[in-house]
Amino acid sequence: MPTPRRNFLKQLALGGTALSGAYPLFGASDEQMERADQFLNRKPAFNMCGYAAPKIENVRIGIIGIGMRGSDAVERLSYIEGTTIVALGDKYPDRIARAQKTLAEMQRPKAKEYSGEEGWRALCDDPDIDLIYTCTPWTLHTPIAVYAMTQGKHVATEVPAALTLDECWQLVETSEKTKRHCMMLENCCYDFFELLTLNLSRQGLLGEIVHSEGAYIHDLSVDWLFNKKAYADMWRLKLNIGKQGNLYPTHGLGPVAQCMNINRGDVMEHLVSMSTADFSLAPFAKEKASQDPFFLPYADQAYRGNMNNTIIRTAKGKTILLQHDVSTPRPYSRIHLLSGTKGMAQKWPGPARIAFGHSWLKADEQKKLEEKYTLPLVRHIGDMAKEVGGHGGMDFIMDWRLIDCLRNGLPLDQDVYDAASWSSIVPLSIRSAEKKSKTVEIPDFTRGNWKENKPVSLTLDGGATTRVRTIEKKKN
Repeated sequence: MPTPRRNFLKQLALGGTALSGAYPLFGASDEQMERADQFLNRKPAFNMCGYAAPKIENVRIGIIGIGMRGSDAVERLSYIEGTTIVALGDKYPDRIARAQKTLAEMQRPKAKEYSGEEGWRALCDDPDIDLIYTCTPWTLHTPIAVYAMTQGKHVATEVPAALTLDECWQLVETSEKTKRHCMMLENCCYDFFELLTLNLSRQGLLGEIVHSEGAYIHDLSVDWLFNKKAYADMWRLKLNIGKQGNLYPTHGLGPVAQCMNINRGDVMEHLVSMSTADFSLAPFAKEKASQDPFFLPYADQAYRGNMNNTIIRTAKGKTILLQHDVSTPRPYSRIHLLSGTKGMAQKWPGPARIAFGHSWLKADEQKKLEEKYTLPLVRHIGDMAKEVGGHGGMDFIMDWRLIDCLRNGLPLDQDVYDAASWSSIVPLSIRSAEKKSKTVEIPDFTRGNWKENKPVSLTLDGGATTRVRTIEKKKN
């Protein structure tokens, strides 16, 4: 009888979806780099930065992917007035059934159901949907977003929005041609200290931001990557096989990029990336395989290095350090460090601190600063966000802000150029790390418009009209 490992390798040899062979374009090939030059020479069909789409009084939403992130989104979005969750889509019908129960508990009407491998296409075809909210495995983010925009829908997609350079350009060109928003759901941009530092940066209190640092340091190995009940079909573990680089840059990059006005006054120009060898994933895979035959196919694989360091330089001569480590036992950290000519701020290791010289502010001094520079967005919705939840409330601030902008016809805080440029660090860091840290150019997805694009708006002018439902959930 064939062993699980033999069947696994046979599937890979036949071009199946077993391991990294399922993602042959994962990265930035020579051909993709050449095509990038061609895209750069094309005139943008439309500049989506600062674009305000027509108002949508009631935002009709289709949610695709009702796993961990999607199931939480169903509940969070149900709190927001001026929305209707019209449709639910997932490969697995039982997940849709659980989401329907959530809607019932939230006193929301039952949604249409789309299941199966290609159910997402039928959902995107539904004419009664304004916004597609995608929480699928990463490999589906761009295909769904591109197809949804061609069907007249705005798109909000989980991170990263793309895995290849070609996909980044597909998102940009489709958004420009259709004039449909394509927002990456980078929730960390809406965390409380990150929003505070955005305002401090904008007000000039930190001076000129010359360097920043961000990260995704989160040990996923035991509870998530090798958990058969976590990621469907073990997709996230498979993505850590056969590639080097930073696979998850946007949590650390997004907030500091906004503080540095990336794509809106400056642009990322080139990067170098270096990864350590793998010292833990492969040994852990062997240990798991010795205990459970299910993991035999995952033993003796070439896993991604434990720590990746990627350094980015901008057109104005500023630098960004990004780190990625999901496989060593370290406390969670996104670093979130901003270093300016007048001061600095840093979130991890906690507590979050601010300095305007050689010493950190005292607790009472920092509290006064926070009270003065807390954004109107946080004052308006922050307390409710903490009650609703989602990573301490930042998920709900993000959802509420997205819906309020759509309902009031306001530009989004994150546009398709942010989605593409922040996500491009995945394939470009892979290219650099696998070529002995060779310098790699980062395409200007705005094609020169960064010089004129305006920074993200920090006001609530014309918005803040969207209410939050106060309900007592009914249990079935």
